[in-house]
Amino acid sequence: MPLVRVDIKKNQDPTFAKRIGKLIYAAMHATIGVPENDNFQILAEHDENHFIFDPVYMGINRTDNLVIIQITLREGRTLEQKKLLYKTIAESLNAELGVRLEDVFINLVEGKPENWSFGNGIAQYAN
Repeated sequence: MPLVRVDIKKNQDPTFAKRIGKLIYAAMHATIGVPENDNFQILAEHDENHFIFDPVYMGINRTDNLVIIQITLREGRTLEQKKLLYKTIAESLNAELGVRLEDVFINLVEGKPENWSFGNGIAQYAN
């Protein structure tokens, strides 16, 4: 049930953001048990005036190729699963798309199952 948001600077390759999304979904499927077809993503590209970040926060040197990933999902994954997710996403973006590990910024936002409606005005996972 994750909702994935990916934000990047405008890329010359019109398929770049979508390829990032595919790799993120594959990583979520493999590491935190996201079911087949549970794939909802918002992929956004921004110009330099609408994509602001600190290039050295926490001693990590970031470039204009920064990929910001926010995943909203149901609470309940272990710390080990989250760490594996972060590592798998970063390494796959690096291996497949040449994104530097330093340029992969990931934020998880967890919520209760009753906070989701997948359509029809129904809280499908509410008890």
